[in-house]
Amino acid sequence: MNIPTPNPAITFGVLFEDEHLMVVHKRAGLVTQPGKGHEDDALLNGICAYRDGKVGKMLARLGEQRDFGLLHRLDRETSGLLCVALSPAAYDGMREQFEGKEVRKFYWAITVKAPLQPAGVISRPILEIEPKKQGDKKLAKINPAGKPSATAFRVLAISPNGAVVECRPLTGRLHQVRVHLNSIGCPIVGDGLYAPKKVSALSPRLALHAWRLAFTHPITDTPIDCRSEFPKDLRGVLRKLKLVAPDGVAAGI
Repeated sequence: MNIPTPNPAITFGVLFEDEHLMVVHKRAGLVTQPGKGHEDDALLNGICAYRDGKVGKMLARLGEQRDFGLLHRLDRETSGLLCVALSPAAYDGMREQFEGKEVRKFYWAITVKAPLQPAGVISRPILEIEPKKQGDKKLAKINPAGKPSATAFRVLAISPNGAVVECRPLTGRLHQVRVHLNSIGCPIVGDGLYAPKKVSALSPRLALHAWRLAFTHPITDTPIDCRSEFPKDLRGVLRKLKLVAPDGVAAGI
């Protein structure tokens, strides 16, 4: 079974690992899995090279039918935590948790303004839009014909210039957090797809970070709760908008 080309030059952080799974940190600008134009420079290429290629051999046993261990993905512009299975049993167990909405994913977003309410749930259907021509990105929009979608949120910091909002997607739609926040008038700064140009220009990249991932280990049945700090490359954006980093906050949604 062929595996993605191992590439030790692709670096990533490791927050948890055992013989069954890993929780890794993806930096912004890195695609999650190989594809056209990114055949050997994706996160998965780096993971396959991890531990002198031993992890790649483990992922080969999962094969393409189990996505070589990838259980979910992050947009290229988004930084943060991802879970990768290393054994078939762990993959199948985690897939059940994802489908049962038992995996809790939390994001920090820097928005141009705060939602009207300090906390709540955005429940609006999201429709995926197929690209009109080859090479265009697939987009999403709020549309009654779309799939039911829900994102819980709470405001962590606010200033006259913006806000830090913690989001927990309760469903898994394309660009869900970005589309939902934009739909309530709170686009994410640096979002070149959905935010107005003047909002997109406020950050050198999409100001969205998957900071926390919590689930039950599918083999040992122990709780796993991985958290990461606010990214250094976005701290300048916080300073510019006179916002405080939410490091160490206890997620409550």
